[in-house]
Amino acid sequence: MRKNRPYRRIRLTSVQLIVLFYLGAVIMATTLLSLPFAHRGGMEWSFIDALFTAVSAISVTGLTVVNTAETFNEIGYFLLAFVLQFGGIGIMTLGTFIWLLVGKRIGLRERQLIMTDQNLSTLQGLVRLMIQILYLILIIEAIGTVILGVYFLNYFQTAQEAFIQGFFAAVSATTNGGFDITGKSLHPFAADYFVQFINILLMILGAIGFPVLLEVKEYITSKKGKYQFSLFTKITTATFFALVVVGTLLIILLESNLFYEDKKWHQVLFYSLFQSVTTRSGGLSTMDINLFSEPTQLLMSALMFIGASPSSVGGGIRTTTFAIVILAILSFAKGNQTIKVFKRELLSEDVQKAFVVLSVAVMMFGTSVVVLMYTESAPLMTVIFEVASAFGTCGLSMGLTPDLSTPGKLLVIFLMFIGRVGILSFLFIIRGKIVKETYRYPKEQVIIG
Repeated sequence: MRKNRPYRRIRLTSVQLIVLFYLGAVIMATTLLSLPFAHRGGMEWSFIDALFTAVSAISVTGLTVVNTAETFNEIGYFLLAFVLQFGGIGIMTLGTFIWLLVGKRIGLRERQLIMTDQNLSTLQGLVRLMIQILYLILIIEAIGTVILGVYFLNYFQTAQEAFIQGFFAAVSATTNGGFDITGKSLHPFAADYFVQFINILLMILGAIGFPVLLEVKEYITSKKGKYQFSLFTKITTATFFALVVVGTLLIILLESNLFYEDKKWHQVLFYSLFQSVTTRSGGLSTMDINLFSEPTQLLMSALMFIGASPSSVGGGIRTTTFAIVILAILSFAKGNQTIKVFKRELLSEDVQKAFVVLSVAVMMFGTSVVVLMYTESAPLMTVIFEVASAFGTCGLSMGLTPDLSTPGKLLVIFLMFIGRVGILSFLFIIRGKIVKETYRYPKEQVIIG
């Protein structure tokens, strides 16, 4: 008698599990945001709209095919804020907190998932790190809610409305979600620099990277001069603020004789600064982006493509990838065989990863632009801007997203999802097991360039 063969247990990698978890989170978000009691009466809500909104919220992008303020009621606002929190902080951060609440032991498998989700390279101290991240973000959001809620008493008739607006604005800015319940993003506050400053601060805290925030906290609480920042924090911080400053100056330069021609100096400064910061992955805006010239729109597309820092709420190729590529080019041009920065030498593996991420991102970006140009009736600049916004999980829009066809929506959904999980994680899904080479071939030089 023939014995039945035992079933082989399918063992998924940490990356594959994380992607499955995020897909599960999308299903959960789609269900929550489709609940009838979360909507205003008389609103049409199709499955593709629900899926698009859910992915946009989980990926904390902010691109929408519906008007958030007109679609959801107060219950819907809180559900959307919860989904933004879920996507912004990270599925494993909240998962770790829940595991600890129910008394579950955090084993090696769980720690590997946390490491993958947060794009870290060590298993040491992960549980403590997740708890610190959760508490830190919640504290930042709570402070932002109080400040904006109290200040919004000047704008809204009741305290309830003011604090709901303050709460949602704080969550959306900190998670770089890009959603708003004003119906016009931050356009109503284009002349209110206090509201803009608070939002800029919250967006920076969310996009600069959780490890950076925790290292700053350790520096403040430690004895002065005793704490040494990591190379990651130095590169990330320098690149992040360099992009903000350069972006601001270039926007001022490009628009000086155009949109800014009749604007006062403080208007020019805050329009430029806010739009530069929000391209890190924020998605909020204080003006209609269509009023900018095409060179400025192209610049903002490039900034969104770069995106935020690793292990943050943002997407894109990430600031460290951009920094390493630039450093590698400069090092090669100088004839150096190694890349040195901040008295440290970069690993060749990290340099290879940076160029792989950039190459795949450029190919994915170009292909997406071509596909959308075929499926949609829109100018090239508008398509480029929308693709950059989706991939960078930014959420800024020139108005194309609400009019996308179903194939167009599906493509943008894919870009937002990849932007959230990251290019490397996407590649690791299809990557096979590392095979130890038992033999090598002779090396031969190839003509390059």
